[in-house]
Amino acid sequence: MKVNNHYWVAGLLLASTALAQKKNVSTQYPHTPLSQTWVADLQDGRYKNPVLHADYSDPDACRVGDDFYMTASSFDAIPGLPILHSKDLVNWTLIGHALPRQVPIEHFETTQHGNGVWAPAIRFHNGEFYIYYPDPDFGIYVIKARNPVGPWTEPVLVEGGKGLIDPCPLWDDDGQVYLVHGWAGSRAGIKSVITVKKMNAEGTKVTDAGSLVYDGHKVDPTVEGPKFYKRNGYYYIFAPAGGVATGWQIVLRSKNVYGPYERRVVMAEGRSGINGPHQGAWVTTSPVNGKSEDWFLHFQDKNEYGRVVHLQPMKWIDNWPVIGTDADGDGIGEPVLTHTKPLTAKKYPAATPPESDEFGETALGKQWQWQANPKGTWAMPAAGFLRLYSYKIPGHAKNLWDVPNMLLQKFPAEEFTVTTKLLFTPNANLTNEKAGLVIMGQSYAAIYLRSGKNKTELVYAKCLKASEGNSETERVLAEFKPETDLYLRVKVNKGGKCEFGFSEDGSQFKTTGEVFQAGVGKWIGAKVGLFCTRETQTNDSGYADFDWFRIAD
Repeated sequence: MKVNNHYWVAGLLLASTALAQKKNVSTQYPHTPLSQTWVADLQDGRYKNPVLHADYSDPDACRVGDDFYMTASSFDAIPGLPILHSKDLVNWTLIGHALPRQVPIEHFETTQHGNGVWAPAIRFHNGEFYIYYPDPDFGIYVIKARNPVGPWTEPVLVEGGKGLIDPCPLWDDDGQVYLVHGWAGSRAGIKSVITVKKMNAEGTKVTDAGSLVYDGHKVDPTVEGPKFYKRNGYYYIFAPAGGVATGWQIVLRSKNVYGPYERRVVMAEGRSGINGPHQGAWVTTSPVNGKSEDWFLHFQDKNEYGRVVHLQPMKWIDNWPVIGTDADGDGIGEPVLTHTKPLTAKKYPAATPPESDEFGETALGKQWQWQANPKGTWAMPAAGFLRLYSYKIPGHAKNLWDVPNMLLQKFPAEEFTVTTKLLFTPNANLTNEKAGLVIMGQSYAAIYLRSGKNKTELVYAKCLKASEGNSETERVLAEFKPETDLYLRVKVNKGGKCEFGFSEDGSQFKTTGEVFQAGVGKWIGAKVGLFCTRETQTNDSGYADFDWFRIAD
């Protein structure tokens, strides 16, 4: 009997998690090779920020026993809603995604840059994981799972409408379920306000119009991303304000769920040099010798590197949280760059999300995402290589920006080098099939093989302001016989400055002689990855076999 490895492994994990919960012991997840570019654990009892130097925007997290789980915005990238796991809040692994395809299915079969999954919330309630996520064009959805690796339920529309963003649930002591959310001015015509609504007991439907509980127009413009908690009889709404690059973190508190809410700034950049520190999750560690600690995960916008994740110590003073360090005692914390690791019952090994891929499995590595809902004919991961089939670019696409079958992953550090080996086998009846390596953003650069009549050209191409429909400028670097093994490389230097190169033997590399400045995508950082395209629809396609994809320092 043939067994699909992905579902077989998921089944084993599901069974092991159920057993672990029954025995009150932690779940073990598959090991990921340690990053060669960024490890937050300093291995001396301390850590450095960011704990994830990758674009996990708008992070939210919860604790279940001794395990922490995090999710983040994924916008139009598929699979979406990443699920990360940690034992100590410093060392994180990527264990899966909660959204294998985005709904409405047909809508997200085309690229939807900046749309799709905005800031989600993850919670564990009555033995189930819940993720509430917003789509600013369609409404707020909820999905559930017994096991964080899945399977997750199909999305259920909690409330339809435009501009409903950044939801977070709260199960109150009396059984009432609430939902807090913000508003996107681009769709709703209003922003900088926060709304609280009631939901049904299952948490699957909003049951009233809700009440506005906070107006941030005067002192907290663009207040959004609210997270809902209850502690010591107070309702707390943690929310960022002031914009992603320059903002601050506020906390609202009230004895009544509908307010009035008191307001306080609890973290700002100050003298730290960490711009816009806000939007994230408050978590509390498991008790060790009767002592628990409070911590706060948040993001920092680092332009082409995306919104990277920081971990801050947190303490409560007079029922107000203080996040980071507060040297002057004014209640407004500042982010730390290094700190003692969270208190845990035992020491855990360093861990990082996956980056390099030897393509040794019959499923794509978890680090990979497409630019749209994928089709089954785009790729065939085989034991030992990844085959990408050429797919016709959409008729409306002026460049790679609107090509859905771009296989991409996040930048993992400030400086790194990507090298891949490929064998390109174009369709003999076609020309202008392309396969190669790309740095993707609203502007992009790529090095690729392009098929011609009885020849294959190696091309270096740039497309500035690709998101505005501009065409590529290209330069032919070399010419090869068809079906020639080739090594492609890009070195990303500090500040996102990229140098592309190629080699015939994997040892001596020639560079393009140009430096490309990586840039942001739509609400995201730049990405690096692979592609295989064609311009004509015929009855068959060519393909490119990638032996491996390696990221090193």
